[in-house]
Amino acid sequence: MNVAFDLDTRPGLPADLRLLIEKYPRESWEAHPNLEGTARFWLSRHDMFRELGKALTHALEEHREGRVELDPFRRWFVPRLSFFLRELEGHHQIEDMHYFPVYQRAEPRLARGFELLEGDHDTIHHDLEAVAETANRFLGFADVESLTSDDGRRARDAYALASEKLIQRLMRHLEDEEDLIIPLILDRGEAGLGI
Repeated sequence: MNVAFDLDTRPGLPADLRLLIEKYPRESWEAHPNLEGTARFWLSRHDMFRELGKALTHALEEHREGRVELDPFRRWFVPRLSFFLRELEGHHQIEDMHYFPVYQRAEPRLARGFELLEGDHDTIHHDLEAVAETANRFLGFADVESLTSDDGRRARDAYALASEKLIQRLMRHLEDEEDLIIPLILDRGEAGLGI
């Protein structure tokens, strides 16, 4: 795999994809008149994914450390994890099917960037499946005694590892996606992009 594309090792967008982020650095976004509907919505969705990912990680830590009992943990955790996985998958599908093709047509010089983001989506999709599978196994333990057995601890640890990998990759992906797309929206405006 191209190291610049590898979600686990890249430090940000490759230099050839930073042409618009150099023109529109993050600190200028909020004051820009083209930061409107779609861009604001996009950023708010990304912030929601960041916040919920952190909350899920924190909840698991609280449970693992014995500060939250199993039943209250499950009642809080299960619907939020389900929402997180479902919404993230749907968000990526909309981007792949609608927004990325529109943006790529508007700025062909960034085509490689949309390939990078779509590759991230494939990787993250597999991570979502791993998180769902390991969560089901972990949450399938009926009580504290079975959860604290060797099998229960292994299931919880497998979930924690899968979740950590997903969250780490997602954070890198969200930042790179914003650095590619938000400057394009600022540069052209929604009407100029046809959205």
